[in-house]
Amino acid sequence: MRRRFYTLKRTATEKLQRPELLRVTLYSFRHYFGTMTYYKAKDILYTQRLLGHRNIKNTLVYTHLVQFTSEEYHSKVATSVQEACALVEQGFDYVTDMDSVKIFRKRK
Repeated sequence: MRRRFYTLKRTATEKLQRPELLRVTLYSFRHYFGTMTYYKAKDILYTQRLLGHRNIKNTLVYTHLVQFTSEEYHSKVATSVQEACALVEQGFDYVTDMDSVKIFRKRK
């Protein structure tokens, strides 16, 4: 599988004339997954479990790219099951019920 990945990477680099693609490794995808998981969940122990690390120090390598400076959200309200399903499909997270409507939010 690794050999096939590198063959495809070289082919894509030549076709697209983008030499920076040669710097992408299989580990890059794992690093991206760990960083985005931590960014979305804000829970280092959850990220540690997903990545399968025994030591939290290994997981902390993924946190240096994440900056929680923006706590701004897009908010939406759903009054029906169809609206709630559509919001979840768009990436919104459920927050709470209020006055018989469901409130969702998504990071900006």
